[in-house]
Amino acid sequence: MSQVLNGIDVLLRQGCKPLNGLRVGLITNHTGLTREGKPTWRGLLEAGVKLTALFSPEHGFAGIVDEPVKDARHPETGLPIYSLYGEHKAPTAEMLRAVDVLVFDIQDIGCRFYTYISTLGLAMEAAAQHSVRVVVLDRVNPINGVAVEGSLTDPDKRSFVAYHSIPLRHGMTVGELARLFQAERAPKCDLQVIPCSGWKREMWYDQTGLRWVNPSPNMRSLTAATLYPGVGLLEFTNLSVGRGTDAPFELFGAPWLNADALAQHLLKRNLPGFACMPVQFTPSASKFAGEMCNGLRFTVVDRRRFQPVLLGVEIACALHRLHPREWECERLMTLLTDSKAYEMIAQGAVGDEVWAYMQRQAAAFRRKRGRYLLYG
Repeated sequence: MSQVLNGIDVLLRQGCKPLNGLRVGLITNHTGLTREGKPTWRGLLEAGVKLTALFSPEHGFAGIVDEPVKDARHPETGLPIYSLYGEHKAPTAEMLRAVDVLVFDIQDIGCRFYTYISTLGLAMEAAAQHSVRVVVLDRVNPINGVAVEGSLTDPDKRSFVAYHSIPLRHGMTVGELARLFQAERAPKCDLQVIPCSGWKREMWYDQTGLRWVNPSPNMRSLTAATLYPGVGLLEFTNLSVGRGTDAPFELFGAPWLNADALAQHLLKRNLPGFACMPVQFTPSASKFAGEMCNGLRFTVVDRRRFQPVLLGVEIACALHRLHPREWECERLMTLLTDSKAYEMIAQGAVGDEVWAYMQRQAAAFRRKRGRYLLYG
């Protein structure tokens, strides 16, 4: 196994030269760690970098909050921690008053609606507006940088869970996305990406030698991250996706669900790389807390063949037929953000038809994204 270094390790080995003499605002959370497990903020301070402000994304600086986050003060350094998931989603002029360069160091998981990349994009726009440089310390894509799945967000459906028109599973690192965002959303952003070292596109997180840290409270394993682009797609509808259980995103269900019928449907569809079995579970928190849910538990059997977005599409199409009155199909649009795909599902299309349309969009995006990629 080759040694993989994230951008922070590469930057420290370079002596933090891009930050010399500058006042630095750091956008980070508990995932901002060196290979040895040292927080990025500490590594930068020990290297002589002048940190003047900290910024936190959704879930807060410590990555434990499941609600809007307030500004705070860092207990060890006394620096302000400005929340970018509360009253403000982007840095304000006042927050940037003592900042020459914004440094971004957060672990993403490779899915469009995971909001850390939205924080990145909005920060780049704000930085461009206020003549602040941006340095992105790149991190590996845990679910590999090869697979691209799903259709793109309609331009008029962009939101904090869909910052830009990219596929549900985009197959890019945060540094590569930053290059794309610069070209298409923030052309005046003065951007520098510090690439990872030793990472290849086909690598999964458990092939890097890097220690897994839960990127958010319910993202507790690489298996959960692998399932998330498909199972997570459903969670704004009236379904539990396993929050409040010991296996978020590996479980999903509802009190009204006919789990046996859904399992039989998915078995007949012969989807590659995964298995499922009917289960009953009672979430202790979140949707259906305290209620018995009928559902499915998913197992990824062959992750190289498994297509999580295809699974999500097949489930949505099946629910529309099996539970036309119980399932709140219209709320699927919150994360799907593609009107054509939604209309196909809502009008009773089979999974193959929706998937073929989505993958045509994914193929076009794959060709376009090539100019922004940093790794072979």
